[in-house]
Amino acid sequence: MKKAIFPGSFDPITLGHYDIIERGVTLFDELIIAIGINSSKNYMFTLEERKKFIEDCFKHEPKIKVVTYKGLTVDFCQKNDVDFILRGLRNPADFEFEKAIAHTNRDLAPIETVFLLTAASTSYISSSIVRDVIRNDGNYTKLVPKTVRIK
Repeated sequence: MKKAIFPGSFDPITLGHYDIIERGVTLFDELIIAIGINSSKNYMFTLEERKKFIEDCFKHEPKIKVVTYKGLTVDFCQKNDVDFILRGLRNPADFEFEKAIAHTNRDLAPIETVFLLTAASTSYISSSIVRDVIRNDGNYTKLVPKTVRIK
């Protein structure tokens, strides 16, 4: 059974994340969307809100599981029998950053990182851009799945 993790803070999940997950789920028997908990970060959305946004997005997909975790991603992988880390790449800067992390992860554990290029239509979207649009009362709905709504 091929299991992969798609880790991130998902603050919030974007259409770019959605695209990678939709395509990634076809490659693996199980895809775990893992929301990392970093106590030094200030999030716009609570952990519960971020988890619900994602669960609501993929409630129709039995191969997807949404969890939260603390610590190193490779430690989570080893504890949960996961052999692959799925990552999305938007641009060359993402590649350089993700390559360094992938090499470090391989040095720490026998975990393979699989990269998917984001769709051209979503390659400009990042969670930080979405948060900035939200803070400035812009129309964020074009950048996130329908399950992400501010009350």
